[in-house]
Amino acid sequence: MTSCTTANLQLIDAQPETPAGILTQVRKSDPGEVLVSGWSRVSDSTQHVTVTWPRAHQFYTEGGRHRPLLFTESLRQGLALLSHAVHEVPLGHRLGWESVDFSVDPEALQATSEPVTVTLLVTHLSVRRRRLGSAHFASRVEARHSGLQLGAAEVHYTTHPPVLYDRLRGRYANAREAFALAAPPTPPVPPSLVGRTHARDVVLSPTGSAHGWQLRVDTGHGVLFDHPHDHIPGMVLLEAADQAAQAAMGRPVTAVAFDTTFVRYVEFDRPCLVTAEPEAPDGLGRARTRVEITQDGRPVFTSTVTTLPR
Repeated sequence: MTSCTTANLQLIDAQPETPAGILTQVRKSDPGEVLVSGWSRVSDSTQHVTVTWPRAHQFYTEGGRHRPLLFTESLRQGLALLSHAVHEVPLGHRLGWESVDFSVDPEALQATSEPVTVTLLVTHLSVRRRRLGSAHFASRVEARHSGLQLGAAEVHYTTHPPVLYDRLRGRYANAREAFALAAPPTPPVPPSLVGRTHARDVVLSPTGSAHGWQLRVDTGHGVLFDHPHDHIPGMVLLEAADQAAQAAMGRPVTAVAFDTTFVRYVEFDRPCLVTAEPEAPDGLGRARTRVEITQDGRPVFTSTVTTLPR
C-alpha cells in the first residue's frame, strides 16, 4: 500500500484533489467520501485535522441540515489518519472502536450554500503500546467551523496487527468471505418514522414491537458499505441508534449526543435485534433514549442517545 509522508500531508491544504495516501489511511475506497483534507502538528500529543463538509451529502444531509453522524464520520477519518501519520501504526493494522462519547451543537449542523471547513483539535489523552504490536488510544476531539463550536468527543480505540486480528476474528477474519455471508436486506420501516426521506437509508426493519426492530443490513449501500468488511461497521450501529431514538420518541427530534460502547464484533451472518427505551423529556423537551443491539441474545452495542425537539 502507498503511504503519505508527514510533509506531504501538511501540504494537502494547497491541493484540490484527494491524495491516494489519504484515501487509504482513512479507510475509504470512494474518493468522494473522503472528508479529511489535511493536518498539522500542534505538539506531540495534539494535532489539527482539517475536514471539508460538502454543501449537501447524499446520506448525512436531510432537510437542509447535516446529521450528527457527519461529525462522527469526520472524527473517525481524522483519528484513523493520525494513527498512521503520527503514531506510525502500519497501514495493514486493523482499527476498532471501544467507546465513543460525543455531543454536537444542533445550530452548527445547518447546511450552507457552500462547502464548510471544519477544524478538529485532537488531543491524545493516552497511547499504550501492547505486546504483539497492538495499541490502545484515548483521544479527545473538539470541532469548530465558521467560528462556531460544532461538537466534542472522547474516543477509545485499538489497533491490532494482522496476525493478532485474524486470531481474534477466527473464521470471520477474511473480509470478503465474511461480507458475502450477509443476507439480502430486510424490509425497511417507513422512512418518516426514523427521520429519513429514502427507504434505502433506513437501517431498521419492523418486528411488530413498538420499540424493537431488526437491524437492516444493506451491503449495497455505497456510503455505509463502500468496501467489504469482516463485521458490521460501527457507523452502521450508530445510525441504527439514531434511527431507533427517532422512532421511540414518536415525533421529529434531533440527536445531539451519543454515549456509546461497542461490546462485541457484530457479524453479518446472523440477525440483530435493536431495542429502545426512551425516558420522559425534561421541561425543554430534551430526552434520553437507551438503545441496545443484541445478537444471539447477547449485547453487542449500547448507546444512550440524547435528543431535542426538531
